[in-house]
Amino acid sequence: MEAVAKLNNCPVSPRKMRLVADQIRGKKVEDALNILKFNQKPTYAEKMEKLLLSAMSNWRNANDGSGSEEDCVVKEVFVNQGRTLKRIKPAPQGRAHRIRKRSNHITLVVSDNNEVVTEDVNETEA
Repeated sequence: MEAVAKLNNCPVSPRKMRLVADQIRGKKVEDALNILKFNQKPTYAEKMEKLLLSAMSNWRNANDGSGSEEDCVVKEVFVNQGRTLKRIKPAPQGRAHRIRKRSNHITLVVSDNNEVVTEDVNETEA
């Protein structure tokens, strides 16, 4: 069983948010929450933690109480670019510089541990 949670127009650059998303991809939900709680980028991790809790709530509602929460895994996390607000900042000698305030869209998918397909590792025969 899968559950999805989305966050649109989060006012953080997608490049910065991907650093946090890469840390929890493929981890168990319990481990991912611990990683986010003690992350070096707490402002970005708080948004991701809230989204992960929302996905878990969606998973509980979809399962109707069946299934163990301990087996849940963060199956997918991806961060796409959202809208960009263009602002003007005064510069020397009457000029103006354009400031781009970027945002992002985050999609987080949680699923049971038995549904996650692991990639086969090529083993060399000796």
